[in-house]
Amino acid sequence: MPLMPDTGALIEKYTSNYGITVPDQYLFVNKMKQKLTRSGVEYVISKYVAKAQVSHPEIAILNVTPHIFRHSKAMHLVQANVNLIYIRDFLGHESVKTTEIYAKADSAAKREALEKASEKIIPESRYKDKKREELLDWLKEMI
Repeated sequence: MPLMPDTGALIEKYTSNYGITVPDQYLFVNKMKQKLTRSGVEYVISKYVAKAQVSHPEIAILNVTPHIFRHSKAMHLVQANVNLIYIRDFLGHESVKTTEIYAKADSAAKREALEKASEKIIPESRYKDKKREELLDWLKEMI
């Protein structure tokens, strides 16, 4: 998986600070210096969600999971018009059909696509230059 230059620099700094010098050492470990498991990641997230709720009780934080972060990143990629094939690869999906869920979920992208398509199909309105009040008066006359 390719890394952004800033991410690579952060990882280099992290590995230097924590003395990670051997390629087979785990990058993220728990208190017992063992690899951080899925449940360990969930524990860390829930710990910081609880802290956030204490600091900011006005924010209703519900069920925050690693999958929420994954889903959010996928939606950001869709909204940035990243090709679904690349998003599939980033998420590790076998099939692009699994990844299509994210594209289907983005209603803003759907609206934009329809608006772009309609510009080419629907001719300009002859009432476009009328002021709002004039248009409302005209519509009332039509009733």
